[in-house]
Amino acid sequence: AAILPAHAQKFLNDALTLSNVSLWQQGNSLYVGMTFDMKNLTIGSARSLSLIPLLTDGQHNIPLQEIIVNGKRREKAYIRGLAITKQEPTAIIVPYNKRETFNYTQVIPYKPWMANASLQLVENLCGCGNYQEMNAQELITNDVSTEAKRLSAMSPIIAYIQPTVEVVKNRSEQYEAHLDFPVNKSVILTDFMNNHTELVNIHSMFDKIQNDKNLTIKGIGIEGFASPEGPLAFNEQLSKKRAEALKDYLVKNEKVSSKLYKVTFGGENWDGLVKALKSSSMKDKETFLNIIKNTTDDAKRKQEIMRVGGGAPYRSMLKEIYPGLRKVNCKIDYTVVNFDVEQGRIIIRENPKYLSLNEMYQVANSYPKGSKDFVNVFDIAVRMYPTDQVANLNAAAVALSQKDLNTAVKYMEKADHTTAEFMNNTGVYNFLNGDIQRAMAAFEQAAKLGKEAAQTNLKQLQQILNVKMK
Repeated sequence: AAILPAHAQKFLNDALTLSNVSLWQQGNSLYVGMTFDMKNLTIGSARSLSLIPLLTDGQHNIPLQEIIVNGKRREKAYIRGLAITKQEPTAIIVPYNKRETFNYTQVIPYKPWMANASLQLVENLCGCGNYQEMNAQELITNDVSTEAKRLSAMSPIIAYIQPTVEVVKNRSEQYEAHLDFPVNKSVILTDFMNNHTELVNIHSMFDKIQNDKNLTIKGIGIEGFASPEGPLAFNEQLSKKRAEALKDYLVKNEKVSSKLYKVTFGGENWDGLVKALKSSSMKDKETFLNIIKNTTDDAKRKQEIMRVGGGAPYRSMLKEIYPGLRKVNCKIDYTVVNFDVEQGRIIIRENPKYLSLNEMYQVANSYPKGSKDFVNVFDIAVRMYPTDQVANLNAAAVALSQKDLNTAVKYMEKADHTTAEFMNNTGVYNFLNGDIQRAMAAFEQAAKLGKEAAQTNLKQLQQILNVKMK
């Protein structure tokens, strides 16, 4: 048996074959197309076959151009009749000896009801006395391809960026210690005021890092800050001595080489004072804040602060705020080993900051795309690296895959706008938002930069929007 073309159907008791049937809506037009194969059709000499494709939804009926196939004798009579009436035939006339294959195309104005219409073939066979020999109607197709149906069936490809490999993973932990020292002294007394608690916290930070075989300490920074009262030189000397005192204490009590310590003076803690004033309920706080903001000379600034309200507000500030400004920051810099995917799956739950973005990306892609675990990893990545452009682009991609457009926009704002992936995903955002022209423009831009996802998206959109039959 001969192989029939795609979706070929038999009509008229298998004498007629239809293939390549298409009902394609584009804008304000419906394009109808099909291929008629009449090789097996035999028609008696005196007979005439009329075929009318009919578009109908039960309430509306639109007959399309008729096809007439005449027998040998009937054809002569038909041509003679046309000559007498001087009329052009309105139907497509298929001569009896040309009954092979031809393409049938029609374009009609599109109406909304047509989305759910079917195309039928109305068949009439007449004898020479014009009496009806057969009248039948067969379904050709009820598949109307509308732009809306095609768009809703399209799911555009979303692009992700693989982050660069972090060759050495440098990390740090920091603790802001508010150690108490007797006035003008720089010796650490472990049981003086709140020192016990502060030192316990510093020890636990060291323990956490030293007891983890995946971490290697590379340096310890100790920075002393002074409260801004009295001469700067004295404050600098005092806070340096206090920072040195913490260093000496740690060298004695922790198993880290003294060579790894670096002590610095962070200065007078004006930033801390501003922060404390802003959150305080002091009635003169705005006056103090303006003095700090507008007076650059250090000594002059301190004098003006002391003068406010006759000096009483300054004295209460010395008691309530200044002690908290004398602090020592202790920062441990360390490196983290590299993890494979299996280890990464565990670390991401326990200590995600030990993973690089690239390792997180590998972990995410070890799960099925779009699964809960896959989504979760990209969410963690952007929480751990909130300003990283790649982390933000990938978090936006995940949001788009879940059709969460508000979240996607939030992350896309922080991504690199010049990448092909960003442009492709902007196209996806516009597509999901129903702005097809903008989506098309964004896909074109990304496709020019060679992004395969965008090229595929663009091709899909063009197929949806381009007319099948010209």
